[in-house]
Amino acid sequence: MVVLAVIPAIIVLFILTAMLFTRLPHFGRQPQGQRLQLIKQSPNFRDGAFQNLSHTPNFAEGVTMTKAIKGFFFNKSKQAAPPRPLPTMKTDLLHLNPAKDVFVWFGHSGYFMQVGGVRFLVDPVMSGAASPVSFTTRAFPGSDVYSPADMPEVDYLIITHDHWDHLDYKTVLALKPKVKHIITSLGVGQHLERWGFDKAKFTETDWWDETPLSNGFKLTTTPARHFSGRGFKRNQAIWSSFVLQTARLKIFIGGDSGHDSHFKAIGDKFGPFDIAILECGQYHEYWRYIHMLPPEVVQAAQELKAKALLPVHWAKFSLSLHAWDEPIIKVTEAAAAAGQQIVTPMIGEEVDLNHLPASGAWWKDIG
Repeated sequence: MVVLAVIPAIIVLFILTAMLFTRLPHFGRQPQGQRLQLIKQSPNFRDGAFQNLSHTPNFAEGVTMTKAIKGFFFNKSKQAAPPRPLPTMKTDLLHLNPAKDVFVWFGHSGYFMQVGGVRFLVDPVMSGAASPVSFTTRAFPGSDVYSPADMPEVDYLIITHDHWDHLDYKTVLALKPKVKHIITSLGVGQHLERWGFDKAKFTETDWWDETPLSNGFKLTTTPARHFSGRGFKRNQAIWSSFVLQTARLKIFIGGDSGHDSHFKAIGDKFGPFDIAILECGQYHEYWRYIHMLPPEVVQAAQELKAKALLPVHWAKFSLSLHAWDEPIIKVTEAAAAAGQQIVTPMIGEEVDLNHLPASGAWWKDIG
């Protein structure tokens, strides 16, 4: 009887601890005030939350949260992490020729681009973990070769959405002195304000908003099929992809997304693209509506009318059940079958955006 009496107290203590934990600064803050009123005016915000264009359940039909959690703990691949440190390169971004148009991938969804002398940084996670606690979701050995100190001054930091593996508190704070301006999805600015960023230093955008950039470039915020949230309450900030139009290149910045009709709509409106940067990892049939399966990644690239596909969202963190290299193996096979050009650089490798290299297969040497 004593034990039964203690159980409710333990549950209450756990709930209170969780509530206090999620009030720590790195969780950010839910939108409020004028920002919340602006969000409520968005055509994509209904019933108290942002919505996808199509009905998007958290899990596929017949899959419960319990089944998904059980699968994650008991059915995860024994090769979920690479057996040894990943090979990487380290391009010197601090002394990069400003005349070069280059792309440098940091693993997962973080990368640097310099186009027409304008420097972009997308979804950098350089703290060693994609989690509110540093001992979980650790970066694979060898994959975390870049730090904020290695970054040059950045004209535009683009944050696609507020998930931990895309918006990293420690990284963003460390980059604050180096970033001229941030462009992000509507609602994410509430986190940035809590972290001490001046409103004048960032722009929040909704789907189909156009943002003029320096040198006559333009960034258009476009739809994705996903969700958002850093705590218990979801979808209070929107999730986005972006179309970057420069003087010479047109680049699709995919963010996280399940497959849907928006890829064809974007391709019809803005295509063809010189390159489409699309997520290819952390998928599973259980949650196929919010992350694409490998054949769908290639299908999306073709619907975007992309000359080349550059797959990201792999090779740094294990957020699914598959082997660490399964995404790139399957997406390269699907690209070959479809005749889709694919670019697969090593982490840190300099990619010339005007002369895209032939696809390599560096992951085969890991074992």
